[in-house]
Amino acid sequence: MKKFALLIVSIVILSSLMVACAPAAPQAPAATEAPKATEAPKPTDAPKATEAPKPTEAPKAESTAADFKVTGKVEKEMGWTEAEVKAMTTKTVESTNSKGEKSNYTGVVIKELLALAKPAADAATLVMVASDGFKAEVPLSKVMECADCIISFRSNGGFSSVLPGFDKNMQVKGIVELQVK
Repeated sequence: MKKFALLIVSIVILSSLMVACAPAAPQAPAATEAPKATEAPKPTDAPKATEAPKPTEAPKAESTAADFKVTGKVEKEMGWTEAEVKAMTTKTVESTNSKGEKSNYTGVVIKELLALAKPAADAATLVMVASDGFKAEVPLSKVMECADCIISFRSNGGFSSVLPGFDKNMQVKGIVELQVK
C-alpha cells in the first residue's frame, strides 16, 4: 500500500512539474489593444517618404520589398521581387561549382539587368553584395562583355552570381544587390 501511495504522489508531482514547465498558450491581445506593427529593416538607400517608389521593368507584384536590386551610379535604381526576376528572360550556363564539378545554372544575364538600370558612363566597378554582407568587386567592363554571367536561381530560394571563367570568389551566394561604382 505504501508503494501505491508513493506512486500516486510521484505521478501528481510529475504532472504538476510538467504543467508548470509547459510553454504558456499564446494570448490574444485585449480587444482595446491594437496589434503592434513590426518594422522591417530599412536599407540605407531606401526612398524617403516623400519620394515615389522606384519603377520596375518586370510586372510588379503586391510586394513592396525588393529581393534583388541594382543601385549606385545608374540612371535609375531598380528593384525586383524574386518572382519578378524569375519571370524575366533566362539563360542556362555551365560553370564549375565549389567542388570543382561542372554544373548547369539558370538565371538572368547580369548585363541585361544592368542595362535596365543604365549605368553611368564613368562607372568602372560592380560590387556584388550578399545578404550576409559579403562583397565581391569586379570590373564593370568585364561583366558587360560577359554573355554567360548570370544571377542564378537557388534551389532553396534567393540568388547567386555565376561568372564562368572569373575567380572563384566572384561566385556570390545569397546575392541581393549589384552596386555600380
